[in-house]
Amino acid sequence: MGDRENTRIALLGAPVDVGASRRGTLMGPAALRTAGLAGVLEGLGYRVEDHGDILPRDLKPTNDVPPDNARHYTEIQAWTRALSARAFELARSGVIPLFLGGDHSLSMGSINGVARHWHEQGRELFVLWLDAHADYNTPFTTITANMHGMSAAFLCGEPGLDRLLGDEPRASITPAQLDLFGVRSVDKLEGELIRERGISIVDMRHIDEFGVAVLIRRLINRVKERNGVLHVSFDVDFLDPSIAPGVGTTVPGGASYREAHLAMELMHDSGLVRSVDVVELNPFLDERGRTARVAVELVASLFGQRITDRATPTNAIISPR
Repeated sequence: MGDRENTRIALLGAPVDVGASRRGTLMGPAALRTAGLAGVLEGLGYRVEDHGDILPRDLKPTNDVPPDNARHYTEIQAWTRALSARAFELARSGVIPLFLGGDHSLSMGSINGVARHWHEQGRELFVLWLDAHADYNTPFTTITANMHGMSAAFLCGEPGLDRLLGDEPRASITPAQLDLFGVRSVDKLEGELIRERGISIVDMRHIDEFGVAVLIRRLINRVKERNGVLHVSFDVDFLDPSIAPGVGTTVPGGASYREAHLAMELMHDSGLVRSVDVVELNPFLDERGRTARVAVELVASLFGQRITDRATPTNAIISPR
């Protein structure tokens, strides 16, 4: 991320929540802004441009017949096409796009657009999927038919959602360019497909045994060897629910506060991160904005803030009786 004064970060909200089982993530972009995201990044020396939100009135659905087992396909198709086009434009302009969600279905558009740009530059885009879930279902394997659980599979070119982008160019990544990290909930058929494709998957046992530093550095080294760039797709349910309760799909046993910050700090140090998603924040389920604040802190670490630089929150100081 080099010289911060000359590095531009573009915020773009995608208030989509129809891909998830619980509504409310459409409030995520506003919550992240309210928690001070732009100000924190500006305080780190970056030039921040807020491009607002993509709005439903901007979306143009097609007349495609929806496939079976893909809920709200038509709406998500419109979001995917719009996001892919905007992501491509932003990446091509030289900014670091930061997509504010919204449920994880938004990544089908954001990452496709960014991958298209880097493909034109002759470089591979690697995706680090920080998530409690693998999101590698297809309409043929899904139990719920919720499309936020199909995002990673779509990006890797799995069949079943082939017309999702309409006439927008598709820029799939290969399974070797996807790393699932922090996973602790995988459906049976989904797991079989992941194993068949040979996708790198780091579950919480791997993190317990080897530690975040070893595993993140392994990814960084692989991306550097390929002269690639890195997209971080950060689902807040990557974190343990005790830290981040404001999500609709909590799974116990997630990453700790310190593990998450260390992962972000190491990725910043690598200089490889060129685009980011922050997804699945549901303010309706949060506790007085706690999850939004934690998410903003983690994004700050990804962009260079050290955890040792943070002031102690006043509510963490124990006063003598």
